Amino acid sequence: MNEETIEYTHHYIPLTHDQLVDRLRAALKPKRFHHVLRVEQTAMELAKQNGVDVEKASIAGLCHDYAKQRPDQDFIDEIHQKGLDPDLLNYGNAIWHGIVGAELIKDELGIWDEDILNAVRHHTTGAAKMTKLEQVIYMADYIEPARDFDGVEQARKITAQDLGAGVAYQTKHTLNYLIENNKPVYPKTIETYNAWVPAYEGKIN
Repeated sequence: MNEETIEYTHHYIPLTHDQLVDRLRAALKPKRFHHVLRVEQTAMELAKQNGVDVEKASIAGLCHDYAKQRPDQDFIDEIHQKGLDPDLLNYGNAIWHGIVGAELIKDELGIWDEDILNAVRHHTTGAAKMTKLEQVIYMADYIEPARDFDGVEQARKITAQDLGAGVAYQTKHTLNYLIENNKPVYPKTIETYNAWVPAYEGKIN
């Protein structure tokens, strides 16, 4: 993948691209940091293919895992302080780093654009209704070049042809994984499944 650099001009964030990258480098361990760089590049490519604001895709791609390596207490404190859904306390980092992480991004990085924040919020759970940007980040995280799991090539192929079908494919496979491994399923993941998988039935089998 050719690395593309971008200059931020739309004031979605009070930082330059380089400053944001530096904040991510400080917040994450090297392996996770390089993952977010790859997600950014993948998101920018998908954004161009699907008529999405490339600058928003860059910011959301970089920020999607901003809170991933924070201690659990940070998330628990934020849930209480912001009056978020108390049901979140029954889950863990896999859910928190997106939904609660978006609040930390607002507080610490000064990002208030709801489309970017929702792309972060929903990048692991999806949502019944997702903007094109949300779909881009959901898929970029799943298919970035270092991902290596059964079905990833199929996911890349489907996403290149139809972004929404990619969302359906990922959601179906994620739900199957959670069920097979006796993991709890966050309710929004079921809502995502119901909204997307039947709608794209013919394109994901």
